[in-house]
Amino acid sequence: MTAYVDGAAVPLEAATAEAARLLEGARLPLVAGLQTDVAGARAAILLAEKLRGAYDHAASDALLRDVGVLRQAGRMTTTANDVRIRADLVLLIGQRLTRLWPDLADRLALGTPPRLSADKAPRKIFWLGGEPDAAAAIGATEIAASAEQLPQAVAALRAAVAGRKSRLGGALAKNIAELAGHLQAAHFGAFVWSAETLDPLTIEALTGLVFDLNLKTRFTNLVFGPPQNAVGVLQTSGWMTGFPIRTGFGRGYPEHDVWRFDANRLVDTGEADAALWVSAYGASAPGWRRKVPFVALAVPGTSFPYPPKVNIEIGAPGQDHDAIEWTREIATFANVPAKAASDAPRVAEVIGLISEHLKG
Repeated sequence: MTAYVDGAAVPLEAATAEAARLLEGARLPLVAGLQTDVAGARAAILLAEKLRGAYDHAASDALLRDVGVLRQAGRMTTTANDVRIRADLVLLIGQRLTRLWPDLADRLALGTPPRLSADKAPRKIFWLGGEPDAAAAIGATEIAASAEQLPQAVAALRAAVAGRKSRLGGALAKNIAELAGHLQAAHFGAFVWSAETLDPLTIEALTGLVFDLNLKTRFTNLVFGPPQNAVGVLQTSGWMTGFPIRTGFGRGYPEHDVWRFDANRLVDTGEADAALWVSAYGASAPGWRRKVPFVALAVPGTSFPYPPKVNIEIGAPGQDHDAIEWTREIATFANVPAKAASDAPRVAEVIGLISEHLKG
């Protein structure tokens, strides 16, 4: 692994010293990307605090859509294993779910009856607003709805379960009415969705529908977030500051504001005048519209829209080194052993070196 300053290879010590100089000299330093393991997230948040800067995650839009509804409306939720062994009906909602989670069908054992079902009947699987080929591949009954139709379809489904009429018409209205009957007849049902593909109002409607269904039967949500430990970083932010991502330390204590500390907005408006970009899982680069001097902690081969002031190549969690990550399979943290251990520096290690060079 190599470190560069202004494109020239330098020792790691020199690169981290230059990174500290750049970040410490900024009016509002930004820690962004945050695609890292738990140790890297902890180190990055501590660095933001020392710098009195702000931090955000590359997948914040999806993460905070979910969190925004959760803290306003609450939620009933469960784990993949609970769905696997109990759910006699599974309804997937939204597009690209099996692309976002390729092992979804296997992990939920959708092709087999739930182990704790009393009658051992085949599991009923529906997919509202998915892709026909993907639905067929997992044996789901497709209920066609475009991305534009999906919010209205979910609202109509909630109305149908409550015995109310909706303005939905045509074949979709008929399919929604039939689906409502299946939901009400389920012994234990589960909605499977991701905030990456749904808008806040649809998420809120699904949350409310689960509450409605639980008045007469058992229903819950299985929600999965973006990959690459995004939920783990969100959780780490919570236990370290009491807030989700998009938090700043400008006044010496953590403040959370979804708009104020949006990394893209901070860079594009010129409020952030230096940044640290962390991308340990893949060759992911910032999509900022404005150039800001930045330090990159990224895996080898990452292509940037313009050269970083400092570029330090790092190892990938779970590939080059062991890592603690949030895993959607068990909905908690787990140790992920390195697949091909190397001496590539870890995010937490490099950020620790940067912190040591800070004068404040």
